[in-house]
Amino acid sequence: MAIRLIPQVASLLFLLHSVILAKALTLDVKHYGVKVDGKTDDSQAINKAWKDACAATNATTLRIGKGNYMVSKMAFQGPCKSPLTVDFQGTFKAPSNAKNYKNQEWVSFTNLNGLTLFGGGTFDGQGAVAWSINNCAKTGKCGSLPNNLRMTGLTNSIIRDITSLDSKLFHINIINCKNLTLERITITAPESSLNTDGIHIGRSTGVNITSATIKTGDDCVSIGDGAQQINIEKVTCGPGHGISIGSLGRYHDEQPVVGITVKNCTLTSTMNGVRIKTWPASPSGLASNMRFENIIMNNVSNPIMIDQQYCPYSQCEAKIPSRVKISDVSFSGIRGTSATQLAVKLVCSKGIPCQNVAVGDINLAYNKGQATSQCANVKPQVRGSVVPAPCTEQYTSP
Repeated sequence: MAIRLIPQVASLLFLLHSVILAKALTLDVKHYGVKVDGKTDDSQAINKAWKDACAATNATTLRIGKGNYMVSKMAFQGPCKSPLTVDFQGTFKAPSNAKNYKNQEWVSFTNLNGLTLFGGGTFDGQGAVAWSINNCAKTGKCGSLPNNLRMTGLTNSIIRDITSLDSKLFHINIINCKNLTLERITITAPESSLNTDGIHIGRSTGVNITSATIKTGDDCVSIGDGAQQINIEKVTCGPGHGISIGSLGRYHDEQPVVGITVKNCTLTSTMNGVRIKTWPASPSGLASNMRFENIIMNNVSNPIMIDQQYCPYSQCEAKIPSRVKISDVSFSGIRGTSATQLAVKLVCSKGIPCQNVAVGDINLAYNKGQATSQCANVKPQVRGSVVPAPCTEQYTSP
């Protein structure tokens, strides 16, 4: 005998069915044949799990549990059909031999909207061998080694509680992203590791970095061309080369850098503090609306710097002025100790002097004598106490 459901019951069953279908899905890579022995390449198994997660129409979590995964190359490629969460608890280990790579990608996240990556996991680039053969200092060509993490085209995404260890080149490279937040990121490599920038941001808008601990062999955070509305807060940096905007002006058609805020950070024993650097003999460019606030310097060389004569490896025409226009810059609430006597260096371009540069509430001491300042092609506005005394009268051309 046929059973006829009353409309209310039918509606309830349909609603329950809809709830079941909408329930978040969790896919675990252990069901896809990973070995997790730190020796066998698990890339294909993880890639298969990712493709299933990316194809799911419901909110999906990809779980990568604890253990050591040997990963030759991993591309988390979108677009996907729904926002994805990656619960990454394990350790990805890269092959130590840098010759296996022909580009700058080891693990990449590309063209994803609504990605959440978290879990306390580690990306171990095993970079020691690569550092020993890096000849960037002699050739100036540093792009043949892979980054630990490359994030390209991410939108409305959050990365939190992950570690990048011993990258062969940059640890985290962020390109063409929008509304991306990085929280509680740990980056670790020895001071001797060449060109291992902690976090590099280029051609991206609305990137927020907060509560990061970065120890590396190059800039803790570096800002490239096209970066706009970038907020860097509560970063602990050192060892490393400091927090840098630039270098800018090396290439044609670079996009403007606008709206950079660095605040509430602590730098310890770094090669530089906070700086803006551009190449001489550069194409035209623009960097404006940049604020450095409430920063502690502990034994930092060059704590405050604008350097428009940046010329590493002597690969430029240093006598030709930079054509990158720097304007609307403020340094305030910066205190601590300088490892060098020259604590404040503001050397701008002879061709296009800096405009609207302000310094205030600065207190930097040099333990071997009196700290000094240097200015060229800039008339800084002084707001409140500044130690060392600002060089307002030294408007000179180098």
